[in-house]
Amino acid sequence: MTIAGYSMNTLGEFVGRELGVSGWLVVDQARVDAFADCTGDRQWIHVDVDRAQRESPFGGTIAHGYLSLSLLASLSMEVGVVPHDASAGLNYGLDKVRFLAPVKAGARVRNRVTLAAVEDKGDGRVIARMINTLEIEGETKPALLAESLAMLMAAR
Repeated sequence: MTIAGYSMNTLGEFVGRELGVSGWLVVDQARVDAFADCTGDRQWIHVDVDRAQRESPFGGTIAHGYLSLSLLASLSMEVGVVPHDASAGLNYGLDKVRFLAPVKAGARVRNRVTLAAVEDKGDGRVIARMINTLEIEGETKPALLAESLAMLMAAR
């Protein structure tokens, strides 16, 4: 997605504004299982559907918190957080993450992104601080809130 008027030169004008909202993404059991396979985190609340239905306070399996957090990257790109005239946008880190509600297997999530601050680092590099709210369809509480940092690099 392209954000009208959003570029390396106009980043400052967008501070404090919502950049956009991604489309919905299904976090199904197959995705949860694949994440468990990649990370080795096979805690029953994530991967044992039968046990989770019997014993979990959520009535079934839930996504790993770090799986939910990892979705922010692709959903932010979908929103268009890297300006069209940037040569690259690199993950620069996280300053604050709070997991507020579990993402049940089969739920749909989306990312609401606000540009909180920009810091000129010189040589065509800017650090953009974004507030990410991972919303769960039909839920009042978001799955998580995260302040992410991206190093945006102007084309040379």
